[in-house]
Amino acid sequence: MKKRNWRSHAIQKTMHIGCCIMIMLGTQTSFAAPSAGPAANTGGHFQQIIIKGKVTDENGEALIGVSVGVKGTQTGTSTDANGRYSIAVNDRSAILVFSYLGYKNKEVSVSGNPAIDVVMEMTAENLQEAVVIGYGTQRRADVTSAVASVKAKDFVKGPVLDAGQLLQGKVAGLTVGSPSGNPTDGTQILLRGNTTLFGANANPLVIIDGIPGDLKTVAPEDIESIDVLKDGSSAAIYGVRGSNGVIIITTKRARGGAATSLDYNGYATTQVIARKLDILTAQDYRDQIKAGTRLAAWDAGADTDWLKEATRTPLTQVHNLTIRGGNSTTNYLASANYRALQGIYKKSDNNTFTGRIDVNHSMFDDKLKLNIGILNQTNNYTRNNNGGNSFNGWIYRQTIIRNPTEPVYNEDGDFYEQTGNFDYENPLGLLYESDGESKNVNSRMNATLTYRPISNLKLSALFSYSRFNGNNGYSETKKHISTIKSGVNGFASVSSNLSIDRLTEWTAEYSKSIKHHNIVILGGYGYQENVSTNTYTDNQDFPTDLFGYNNIGLGEGIRNSLATISSGKSETNLISFFGRVNYSYQDRYLLMASLRREGASQLYGANDPWGNFWAVSGGWRISNEPFMQDQHLFDDLKLRAGYGITGNPPLAGFLSQPLINYGDYVYTNGQWTRILVPATNANPFIRWEEKAEANIGLDFSMLKGRISGNIDVYNRQIRGLLYEYQVPSPPNLYPRTTANVAKMENRGIEVILNFVPVSSGDFVWNTSVNFSTNTNKIISLSNELYQATTPYFTTGFAGIPIQTFTSIAFVGKGIGDFYGYKVIDVDENGKWIYEGRDGEPVNYDDFAHSFEDKKVIGNGLPKYYAGWNNSFSYKQFDLSVTMRGAFGYQILNSQRMYMENPAIQNYNILRSAYDPVFGKTQLNVNALEFNSYYLENGNFWKVDNITIGYNFKNIKSKSIKGARIYASSLNTFTITKYKGLDPEVNRMGLSPGIDDRDKYPTTRSFTLGVNLNF
Repeated sequence: MKKRNWRSHAIQKTMHIGCCIMIMLGTQTSFAAPSAGPAANTGGHFQQIIIKGKVTDENGEALIGVSVGVKGTQTGTSTDANGRYSIAVNDRSAILVFSYLGYKNKEVSVSGNPAIDVVMEMTAENLQEAVVIGYGTQRRADVTSAVASVKAKDFVKGPVLDAGQLLQGKVAGLTVGSPSGNPTDGTQILLRGNTTLFGANANPLVIIDGIPGDLKTVAPEDIESIDVLKDGSSAAIYGVRGSNGVIIITTKRARGGAATSLDYNGYATTQVIARKLDILTAQDYRDQIKAGTRLAAWDAGADTDWLKEATRTPLTQVHNLTIRGGNSTTNYLASANYRALQGIYKKSDNNTFTGRIDVNHSMFDDKLKLNIGILNQTNNYTRNNNGGNSFNGWIYRQTIIRNPTEPVYNEDGDFYEQTGNFDYENPLGLLYESDGESKNVNSRMNATLTYRPISNLKLSALFSYSRFNGNNGYSETKKHISTIKSGVNGFASVSSNLSIDRLTEWTAEYSKSIKHHNIVILGGYGYQENVSTNTYTDNQDFPTDLFGYNNIGLGEGIRNSLATISSGKSETNLISFFGRVNYSYQDRYLLMASLRREGASQLYGANDPWGNFWAVSGGWRISNEPFMQDQHLFDDLKLRAGYGITGNPPLAGFLSQPLINYGDYVYTNGQWTRILVPATNANPFIRWEEKAEANIGLDFSMLKGRISGNIDVYNRQIRGLLYEYQVPSPPNLYPRTTANVAKMENRGIEVILNFVPVSSGDFVWNTSVNFSTNTNKIISLSNELYQATTPYFTTGFAGIPIQTFTSIAFVGKGIGDFYGYKVIDVDENGKWIYEGRDGEPVNYDDFAHSFEDKKVIGNGLPKYYAGWNNSFSYKQFDLSVTMRGAFGYQILNSQRMYMENPAIQNYNILRSAYDPVFGKTQLNVNALEFNSYYLENGNFWKVDNITIGYNFKNIKSKSIKGARIYASSLNTFTITKYKGLDPEVNRMGLSPGIDDRDKYPTTRSFTLGVNLNF
């Protein structure tokens, strides 16, 4: 057997004991179990001998799960938890082959020696590691698509919001944003730019252990690795769900062959607001009153720091307990995770408990394997508004615009309110005169059967049942300012939602090696269905506040027909047939091709509800060519190229059908009756949005892995984007029709470079730099049948009282353009001077302030992203530093736009309102306005995460096998010229780059943690 095929067998055996992920490199042949006792003589002349020994790395650390086999045979075993092995051989001249991911294969002649210890030499680790792709794994060296992998040791440390934040700054082309400090919010993820306009999903597909989920489904502490399928050729195996990329999460799994182990990870965190606005104090108010620039009536006699009153010093605690045990036949993992997250604002909490069980069982000589997984997650968080979010951004606005001379309470103990001002409320009253909670239960049960009738064939069946149930309640007292203003005399609402997902997937995988040819063929069928229901009820005018939202029928709103009652139900299903072929020749020429055919209920009634999503990619491992054998610079050099088609289904159903809805009431035959009205036009040509993506990449490793990296260049053509068009009525019954017409393009470059600058003795330094660009352009909004009324659309909203759109998207240009008045100066009276239509200066009083006077004044999407990650280790100490940045974009600073006008008397304002505009004079304009003066350069560089730890060795304890303590900071500091709270603002959707004035401020966190192994 050739060396390459032997490596395949070794890796398979490693997978069998659960210490490494299986990698398809060749023939999948099972090992015969080594005999511990005497065996039959070979030819009657030689009896088996038992070879024993220990396998370590270059530092003397034992290696677990190293595959040990007899060359030219199928006999093999693997090292135990102490790195020891025992194997029987039938020939004194036999050669043992030692194989382990990330290390060079080593061959040792037995020569009659019964004891052989081996030291493994590390190779370019990124070439040998297992990469999770759709429905399987590949060796990194064999990957022909754009796939990024991040292991647990490289995750961002600290109180992350969800699994997405673990990847922040780690993957080129993947933008992970956390623009809010709210403990119930999640991250915003954008992969290679926006891929949709209206009516389709914009989030990446998240797969957790083979089952669709979301980034909050699994506890971050329970994740082993995350793989990101970035391009079309890698994501096409997921068909209509893969257009926005695929994030594959692998959790910690059960493994056999080792002693029972218990791991505990826990940490405590506190937070501070990362940056505060510089607003006027009570003394500033009084100084202005003395100077005659502010009315004396606005001195209410107190001295209140409203932000301080509404916030606290939070304490977050996270505990994770994992137990593993069993043997090579039956093994298990059980984990419990508790996350008690406190936000910086009072009454802003999020408590989550996640329990998970994973069990493996092997039968019939390991031919049949069963995996059972059970997950249950309960989540409770406080609610301070009726929309369901745990923190209403309205409260933050009130803390910064509130008059600092006003007290929190009246003399009678009620909250002090000043009702004569528009949108002006006591933030503490908003917090404490309302109450709310959301209680969610997320449970999942799954089972996977794997059967190997022959060594080269694997048959698998996956079954999954997921259930999400949420119950929400919210109430406002009779003294709540909102109920006072609206006269509802108390308010309460309750709602619930239930979502059930069922999934089954059947796959068959056949692998074969014939001389220099290796092929793996995968075929499968999948069926997924979802049933969702929801209910909502609110009521008002309660006789007492005693019951809150727990006795909603007590209000008079139902009797007076002022209450709201609603419910809904939706069902969707997705049917899939898919296949893939992986081929390699002499480990030099690589090919992958896949096809997925899918039909979904969202396209029910359409002419063709089915879609075909295919991909092909190839790789050329130049370093394995004969002409490269004498060079010593490159360990690996691979050129790859791929092209793939993926889809994006409509969010709404029945777009192909003419729908009707209930309209107003009419009085007929002595009674009031609701009439039926058209709701949509029929469009039998509705179909998937479709993304065609080409990707060219180069992977390399140099100087025995000291330098490695990859470069990718991509072009995405998104066709058939959903857009709503004005149509004549008649003949159409409804004045608008949704159709697949628009086209968009994304282009970009991604580079990641890994270095090991120092690896000497006790000190090791690893560093990684990544860089990416993305350029977006709308190609078209119209075709021969459907014509957009304008070659652009407007979007975004500046808010009350300015009330104008903020962004525009032109055909031929990209998403994210700010569109407003361009100011170039101020006159001697402190009034704006604009750039007119022809580029000439126009004074404030002469300016028309019309749509035609607006211009593109900036763009809210960064042109460039970069990251720099470092890890250092010295003896038992380790240090990691994660940095990232974004460049080439603008931010609309809404706080400045609303709070930098000194003419405003009745609200608190920024101290910068009195700064000279353009270095000349103070602004003297009564009306608030959205213009270019409030757009700022958003460039930033963040030292995001710093973690320092100490690993205890040689612990003299029978129970504790390992221990580590660490300290960490998250969002440590930011280098930027942006004047707002945080330059990391919303980048999702069609109006990115707006720093909303109603927000939860971002925080800086400090963490102390401990890891214990028993």
